[in-house]
Parts: sequence; structure tokens; C-alpha cells
Amino acid sequence: GTVEKFMNSIKNTGLQKRSRQHVHLSEDLETATKVGSRRGAPMILSVRTLEMYEKGFKFYLSENNVWLTEHVPSEFIEFK
Repeated sequence: GTVEKFMNSIKNTGLQKRSRQHVHLSEDLETATKVGSRRGAPMILSVRTLEMYEKGFKFYLSENNVWLTEHVPSEFIEFK
């Protein structure tokens, strides 16, 4: 989940970790909606993680059940 003001940047460069150690991914719609709602109306994006994994991207599951990765290129994001 994210907010509309970041959508142009995400479409251009994908999901970036910026000052964080990893990009955080939600496993389900409910969690993504909560995360996106923190800063306004949520925008929910779907990431083709299996395709990313098959192309060599690594994913990690944190102790609090958040999926992490280094970067999500825009080609793996479904914008609806």
C-alpha cells in the first residue's frame, strides 16, 4: 500500500528502499490497506513476486511477518 502522491515516481523507478534497509511488502490486502492509509487514501499495488523470484530477486521474511526485498522494478508492478 502507498499513497497517490508517490505513484508517478513508482511508475518511473519502481519501489525503492530510499533511507530504509529494504522495500516492505504486505502479504494481504488488509495489511496493504492499513499501511497505505497511514498517509491518506491508500493506493494498492500488486507485485508479481513469483516472477521476480524466478528472475533472481531475493526476498526475506522479517520477524514481524513483513516481506522485504532490495528493490521492485516497475515492470513487476501492476498499476490498476
